[in-house]
Amino acid sequence: MAGAFEPAGEMLFLQNSNRSWIGKMSDTATLSAKFQISIPKQVRDGQGWQAGQEFVFIPKGKGVLVMPVPERGRLRGIARGADIAGHRDRSDRF
Repeated sequence: MAGAFEPAGEMLFLQNSNRSWIGKMSDTATLSAKFQISIPKQVRDGQGWQAGQEFVFIPKGKGVLVMPVPERGRLRGIARGADIAGHRDRSDRF
């Protein structure tokens, strides 16, 4: 069954529609009336997230992937040495 939960000790595991286990759910949060969610401390500390940090929300099926937006300085040089030969522009796509 898609979205079925199975208890395993103090953690719950989410079952995907193809009956594979896609992850564990050990911390939950509730959406407030102002559409805000507090990220559990264990998750914040584990990821090293800080107050004021910017995040991007990426829709994934019936859920959402939350990723921190990298600082501009950390992206500097990421494509250095990339071979642009054969690079396709949008105009030559089907």
